[in-house]
Amino acid sequence: MYQKILVPVDGSFTSNLALQEAVKLAKKIGACLELVHVYEDAVYLVDENYFNYEELQKTIHDCGEKILTGAETIVEAAGIPVETRLIPSNNERIANILVEEARRWQAELIVIGTHGHSGFSRLLLGSVAEGVARIAPIPILLIRDTRD
Repeated sequence: MYQKILVPVDGSFTSNLALQEAVKLAKKIGACLELVHVYEDAVYLVDENYFNYEELQKTIHDCGEKILTGAETIVEAAGIPVETRLIPSNNERIANILVEEARRWQAELIVIGTHGHSGFSRLLLGSVAEGVARIAPIPILLIRDTRD
């Protein structure tokens, strides 16, 4: 069975559902988790005349650390071995980064939340979970938003 499970976390509702599911699974089978947060570069989002780029990047980095720390606390409280990794996207596709991290860490399963976008919003926003599912060489457990 799975011994190493990678869980991308972004603080969203579906990400939290995926974390809860990964914790239940890891507890049941004795696996360890790696929590990963990929943060994006804000270079395309800011006009340096109005914003301090370094300060904005530090804020984005710090928010990623808080998301990881919160998720790590949940996993540790469940008594599950956990590692965390904060990764800058460096303008790479997040799905590619997550799959590469799964390879590096030798994960055997990825548990990821999906936002369930469809139609035009899916076309515009894309889906990190869908991208991971398309390219990952290991099994993926997709966790959907259960509120609908």
